[in-house]
Amino acid sequence: EVHLVESGGGSVQAGGSLRLSCAASGYAARTRCMGWFRQAPGKEREEVARQESGGSTRYADSVKGRFTISKDNSKSILYLQMNNLNPDDTAMYYCAATGPFSCYSFVVWGQGTQVTVSS
Repeated sequence: EVHLVESGGGSVQAGGSLRLSCAASGYAARTRCMGWFRQAPGKEREEVARQESGGSTRYADSVKGRFTISKDNSKSILYLQMNNLNPDDTAMYYCAATGPFSCYSFVVWGQGTQVTVSS
């Protein structure tokens, strides 16, 4: 069973940067994809970025060019580098992982880390 624990959230001013981390424990190799999601108050959860086990990545249009997802396989840590943040990026950010065979469904979730961007 995979467990995910996020860290790195906080409060920053617009234009600032944060790096989120997601430590995976358990049988972390049994995940085809890992990703970052976010949910702002009153809004639906949205996928921010994902990385497949082979290394390919995908980003939401709203964060392309500003956010970078990466993974340190030796430490089983997933990162989300967030640059040029703006108030619209304010949300709870969640790390998630799929099962071993498909990226279709994220089945394991972390507890979330809050990101607040002030103007």
